[in-house]
Amino acid sequence: MSTASRPYPIVQDLIESFAAWLKHRREMNEMRQLDRADFDRIAQDLRIAPDDLEELVRHGKHAADELPKMLEQLGISADRLGRAQPLLLRDMERVCSLCDHKGQCDRDLADGTAAENYHGYCANASTLESLDRADVAPR
Repeated sequence: MSTASRPYPIVQDLIESFAAWLKHRREMNEMRQLDRADFDRIAQDLRIAPDDLEELVRHGKHAADELPKMLEQLGISADRLGRAQPLLLRDMERVCSLCDHKGQCDRDLADGTAAENYHGYCANASTLESLDRADVAPR
């Protein structure tokens, strides 16, 4: 539904934000109810450290939203990278999710200057530099 067709778009946006927050709180509660052995087993199945899994859940499902935007500004196709190197892309999403420089990244992405500035703060910078652009460039 577009903003123009909604009678109270601000109220609707607040309701949707609150609903997303409640859903995230429920997910966090479910995670806390797991015993440590089950939680560690899930982390092992996902091939990540239990502390990283806990942090990833805490950050929520949108914690790596910057990565596809960064890839696009660098001329890298997220789809092609995902097909060519799915584990690498997953690890890059994990790194992005745990990043402490979201504000700087978001500003640079919005300004269109991320390609020039990401080296200074992006934990994925060395990985991004090591990619063969010919293999992952959009077609």
